[in-house]
Parts: sequence; structure tokens; C-alpha cells
Amino acid sequence: MNIARITTAAPAALAGMTALVVAACGGSSSTPASNAASSGSTSDANAAITVSTADVAGLGTVLVNGKGQTLYLLTSEKGGKLTCTDANGCTKVWPDTELPSGVTHGVAGSGVQASLLSTVKSDDGRLYLTYGGWPLYTYAGDSGPMQSHGQGIVSFGGTWWAISPSGDPVTSSSGAAISGGY
Repeated sequence: MNIARITTAAPAALAGMTALVVAACGGSSSTPASNAASSGSTSDANAAITVSTADVAGLGTVLVNGKGQTLYLLTSEKGGKLTCTDANGCTKVWPDTELPSGVTHGVAGSGVQASLLSTVKSDDGRLYLTYGGWPLYTYAGDSGPMQSHGQGIVSFGGTWWAISPSGDPVTSSSGAAISGGY
């Protein structure tokens, strides 16, 4: 009797496992789980290029991306000068806001002045989000939304500050500026 249960249950289990493998490998399937996974990646891409405002403890109202992660500027990059790059290792610590291929502008969310949201082109032709002329970054040390562990860090030729809805650096924080060992 146990053998019959195993053999009748096996095709159903195998079908479920096949759907998971297909979805994990980027294939298509008609199951709702794989549709949710594919729409999640589109949602993630839009979240990365959406700029809104939020109240972050210790900083007040600052810019955040669509995932609620604090957005930072590097003081040496005023006017869209890109000095934080993959080549110098900066973007490993300070992930940039590169636009996906074919996308030419970011999304202005709640509290953002759309006229301040723009892009800058790197030497290799890639587009990155800017706000008030500042290229925008997140910080790898912020493990979740509404965190500001990158505030005041001195590294990669400047100081990292959260950015206000007016496009200015937010230079006040609950902690003093710290020098990063990067």
C-alpha cells in the first residue's frame, strides 16, 4: 500500500519540483508562483529607480528609493561628476542607481521635485540617476529600509550625506562624521 501512495504522489511532486526549477532558471511556466517571481523582478527594477521621500530617524525627511533605502550623495560629485565607480571599488560599498538598459529617466515619487530628478551619463554611456545634480547611491551597510548608517562617512574623495527633498546634503545627524577605511 505504501508503494502505491508513493507512485501516485510522485508525479504531482515531480511537477511541482519541475515548476520550481524552471522558475529558478528563468524559464517560463504558467504557475502563479513563477508569474509572481517574474513580476517581482520588474517591481525591483522600478523600485531601484523610484525616488521618494521618507522620515528617517536622526535625519528628518530625506530621499529614499522605492525599497525605502536611504539615498546618499558624495560631496566630490557635485554637478554630476562620477567619481564613485566599479573600477575603484566604490560601488561595492556604495551601490549606484544605474538605469536599466532602455530606461532613460527615473520615477519621481511622493515628496520629490520632478524637476530635480535627472540623469548623468558615464564615460561608457550608462545612465545614472541624479537629484539636484548629485548622483545617487545607497549604502551596503544599510541592511534595510529607513536606515542611515552611511551618514557622514568620509571615503572615496568626499563625505557621504543623505539628500534632502530640496536637493541639498543633510549634514546633521545623531552621530559625528566618521572616516571610512575604504
